[in-house]
Amino acid sequence: MTYEALKAFEGLPAATAGVGRDLVNEPMIRHWCEAMGDTNPAYEGPDAVAPSTMLQAWTMGGLSGHQGRSGAYDELSALLDGAGYTSVVATDCEQEYLRPLRPGDAITFDAVIESVSERKTTKLGTGHFVTTRMDVRADGELAGTHRFRILKYAPASRAGRAAGAVGAGQQQVRRPRPVVNRDNAGFWDGVREHRLLIQRCEACGTLRFPWLPGCGACASQNWSTVEASGEGTVFSYVVMHHPSFPAFDPPYAVGLIELAEGVRIISNVVGVPYDKVRIGMPVRLEFLRVDEELELPVFRPGDGAAVGVAASVAAGREG
Repeated sequence: MTYEALKAFEGLPAATAGVGRDLVNEPMIRHWCEAMGDTNPAYEGPDAVAPSTMLQAWTMGGLSGHQGRSGAYDELSALLDGAGYTSVVATDCEQEYLRPLRPGDAITFDAVIESVSERKTTKLGTGHFVTTRMDVRADGELAGTHRFRILKYAPASRAGRAAGAVGAGQQQVRRPRPVVNRDNAGFWDGVREHRLLIQRCEACGTLRFPWLPGCGACASQNWSTVEASGEGTVFSYVVMHHPSFPAFDPPYAVGLIELAEGVRIISNVVGVPYDKVRIGMPVRLEFLRVDEELELPVFRPGDGAAVGVAASVAAGREG
């Protein structure tokens, strides 16, 4: 397989005349807002609009997948599979919003294979990045675009990873670097100072996290910061068992932490066995040095929770 053979797919349709399975509707908007903790009044009432970030939600095909996917996309996937790039991981997406979506809008979409990269070597393995661009229309009018990028790759062998991770005088594979941009650079500046900073809207006072350029409650772009106290509780959590990535050692717990200030942050729950993490567990912020360049905010059970966990673990051992 040559790179020219892959480039030949650029510009070919990935999906044609796709139709959203449902009209834009209030129940889906309500469920989304509850899950995201978004209380913007613009999403309710007779003049309601859908959250812009739901753009992709209206085009999803469900467990049965998209019915309008093109033969070209399947051929590209088969070509990459045949060359040994059988694994896939989503890497990032970009969205552009052109007009609000409202309950009752009928969604249609077309997608194109926008680009196929040259062969790249990553910590996961070697492969090609494939980017598709979807144009989303509401009642025939262009409402937004959605670019979605995946990596089709051949996994690095476990032996190869181990050799690359720990060599003579080498440290283990580094954890992935966070994406730092102009919208969130202040947050990472705070982390380096061991401060967890939350944005506060200067117009209406609403606190928001993660960092965004504008207020979700009033759309103001003027903001300042407040420093979190570091106290919180586990609002929800998952335990990661698979897949196994270099620099991570599953199983481990990832928590959705509700801070005392009322906003939520996703982070690791440390200092406690993964199977002892519980919803409602009090936790406290600390900063974990991952390597010589990177520190991350993580959460450890508070004093009372830690005592209870220790007693539970000890009782389990005695039993």
